[in-house]
Amino acid sequence: MTDFERILGYKFKNKNLLTEALTHSSYANEHKDKKAVCNERLEFLGDAVLSVVVADYIFNNCPNLPEGELTKLRASLVCEKALFKFGKEIHLGDFLLLSKGEKNGGGAERASIVSDAFEAVIAAIYLDGGMEPASKHILRFIIPEIKNRSQKPFKDYKTTLQEIVQKNPGEMISYRLVSETGPDHDKHFVFEVLLNSNVIGKGGGRSKKEAEQNAAREALELMGY
Repeated sequence: MTDFERILGYKFKNKNLLTEALTHSSYANEHKDKKAVCNERLEFLGDAVLSVVVADYIFNNCPNLPEGELTKLRASLVCEKALFKFGKEIHLGDFLLLSKGEKNGGGAERASIVSDAFEAVIAAIYLDGGMEPASKHILRFIIPEIKNRSQKPFKDYKTTLQEIVQKNPGEMISYRLVSETGPDHDKHFVFEVLLNSNVIGKGGGRSKKEAEQNAAREALELMGY
């Protein structure tokens, strides 16, 4: 526990909270005689704290993103895949309390178990020290993740989509403006991308070019690219 606290950068006043956060249901069931408590309730609370902290941060630090993009960004930062990645950064799997069967079956490396425990640890910090240390813990992962994404090179989704479609003679891509809202200094455009006459994607943005790129991106995602 002391080693894990050092990795977290947080010292618990109530060590039982940390123990509970690291206790998987399989371990609790295997050690009922010790009255071990699994981390499922903490996971529930941690999920809520995580969502609030991430939503607050991206709302205040991504002023150019419309509501739909904020929702997508938040979802990508709190999903199982992201939390599993964050959990591996702090070697969370090494500290989990698992049943013998779960441990031998590779439970410490299972995304669902690690991501759930990551949320439980958030709740433990929140209950032990309040929102400030919980927020600090969450943002140590979220801020670098957002910065890393923003530094990735621009992807020309329109060109990629066009190149894929051109492989089928007779197929044609076109873009159609669906809506244009907001004052001149803060416009928001929504475009649909059509394959022949069928809508295959939709996207929004602060410029027509951005909206078309996002529509093409959605089409590529739906097509499995």
